[in-house]
Amino acid sequence: MEQRLIQLTQELLGKNKAAMDQYLTKTKKEGYEVDFYGEVKPFADEIRTLTEEWKPLALKWVENNRPKYIHLPQINDTFDNLNFIAVFAFQLDTREKRFTEMIKSIDYVLSTLLDRLLS
Repeated sequence: MEQRLIQLTQELLGKNKAAMDQYLTKTKKEGYEVDFYGEVKPFADEIRTLTEEWKPLALKWVENNRPKYIHLPQINDTFDNLNFIAVFAFQLDTREKRFTEMIKSIDYVLSTLLDRLLS
């Protein structure tokens, strides 16, 4: 279980970075047109699949191990935020400050969880 949680957490960290890169390097460019079925849906579906497997494993691990600086509500919020950013990364009207704060929050929780899992 722990090994799978480590793997999923690492994959989600990568997806979080990919969402930020998408937003900064493509979505914000003038003339960008969204391809919903070609870009958005596959990316969102992939994140959804990963988060649906990750969330129960993370909740169980946090409940059993009670790591410092990570709590159950953070896992739930991170699950929600990951699924939001999967779509927000492609929207032209996404507010940059809100989006980047969400990315930072996700990164903090995933990185802290990964650090605790590996220690």
